[in-house]
Amino acid sequence: MAGAPAFDLLIRGGTVIDGTGAPRLRADVGVTGDRIAAVGVPPEASAKRVVSAAGKVVAPGFIDAHTHDDRALLSHPAMAFKVTQGVTSLIAGNCGVSLAPYVCAGPPPASLGLLGADPGWFRFARFADYVAALELLQPSVNCGLLVGHTTLRYGVMDRFDRPASAPETEAMAERVDEAMEAGAIGVSTGLDYAEAVGSSFEEVLALVKRARRHGGLYCSHHRNYFQHVEEALQELFRLAETSGAPAIVSHHQVSGRDNHGKAPKTLAMIEAARAHTPLGLDVYPYAASSKTLDPERAKAGVRILITWSSSHPEMAGRELAEIAGEWQLSAKDAAERLLPGGAIYFQLDEADVRAILKYPHTMIGSDGLPHDVFPHPRLWGTFPRVLGHYSRDEGLFPLEEAVRRMTSLPAAWFGLPDRGVVRRGAFADLVVFDPETVADRSTFLKPTEPAAGIEMVICNGRITAEGGQATGTGAGRVLRRDASLTPWP
Repeated sequence: MAGAPAFDLLIRGGTVIDGTGAPRLRADVGVTGDRIAAVGVPPEASAKRVVSAAGKVVAPGFIDAHTHDDRALLSHPAMAFKVTQGVTSLIAGNCGVSLAPYVCAGPPPASLGLLGADPGWFRFARFADYVAALELLQPSVNCGLLVGHTTLRYGVMDRFDRPASAPETEAMAERVDEAMEAGAIGVSTGLDYAEAVGSSFEEVLALVKRARRHGGLYCSHHRNYFQHVEEALQELFRLAETSGAPAIVSHHQVSGRDNHGKAPKTLAMIEAARAHTPLGLDVYPYAASSKTLDPERAKAGVRILITWSSSHPEMAGRELAEIAGEWQLSAKDAAERLLPGGAIYFQLDEADVRAILKYPHTMIGSDGLPHDVFPHPRLWGTFPRVLGHYSRDEGLFPLEEAVRRMTSLPAAWFGLPDRGVVRRGAFADLVVFDPETVADRSTFLKPTEPAAGIEMVICNGRITAEGGQATGTGAGRVLRRDASLTPWP
């Protein structure tokens, strides 16, 4: 019909869940260029490509609130482990570890191994150089970037068993200035890692204040997740309140058998702090954590699965207790022999995970480690697991609410305008999924299985995954923060 709108892409017959938590509706979605041009399209409309979404949900592309994908954005730009589960945007540089600004010719030391053990990837002396590399390569997902406290410490300090001096703190703060001016959205910490546990409150506060000056936020892997979790949270609250920066409690959890059942208490603490402090949190939907291998955690009764080891790569995917038995060593001594390495720790309680997931202000973050040889299944399965297992099968929350937690909520916290919502004029970051079959298929034994039920993923109007396969389309952008956006209070 003459005069009917022509779109680049037209998604017909789907049920739209718009990301705001509003009830679902039947509507066609038209895309022109990198934007949603219409929600509700005349039947006579035409398009370069028409996609049937009959029986499917059309939702905003998922925003992974917590990742360690800094290097993977460059080394694996198709980002298959993200796009095949519906992710179109992510936040990198978490837990105090960012790829920039730091130069290291050999294998990365200690905690920086979260970004992989291969030498030569820490090659960006300025944050701006890293941003430029991303913009040139254009991976398949959008990324918001944090600058990491531990990375900053490596750049200016000679040892880490002490607080930074005043000149060292100022040198780090100047690097925060440079990073924020280059496009970083805030500062992250990993305060219970060996290189950062010796830092002072004043040192961290100075960096968070500097980020705040540029409109940035603070993401905190706080100082303790075990017997002192309450004190660690109180320090985080004080940093947020004193600095005035919005703060995110990274991968909220209560670790160790003695802490099982404590999530309602820590959530009550967070709720009370939210009365006077902009405070959010994220969680991954699994009762097991993953990080670099820590021999101090190799204690009786703690099941530990090795994800990688530079000294003994053949041990990836095996239990530490089994390895220790073969070597006739204690678990701690065996862990020491495996260093540097990574591990999965089975030390969380499912009831706590559910309580944190159900809390209405909780965002979803995978916290996956893409360079582990035998990764935690959250790397490939986080978002389908929330949609399928926890929402559909367990009824923890309605599907509309599940989608909100992974779309408009993180878009607001991280200040990503026109993302995380299906509406006219918003960026065309979209996912089409089958609500009846969507499910995580990655397991602790087969951790790299792609999800089921994710039919199509679109980033900035371009298809990045289809039929469960990544297309390799370079559609992503480095996202800047709009500090005027916030879901608080």
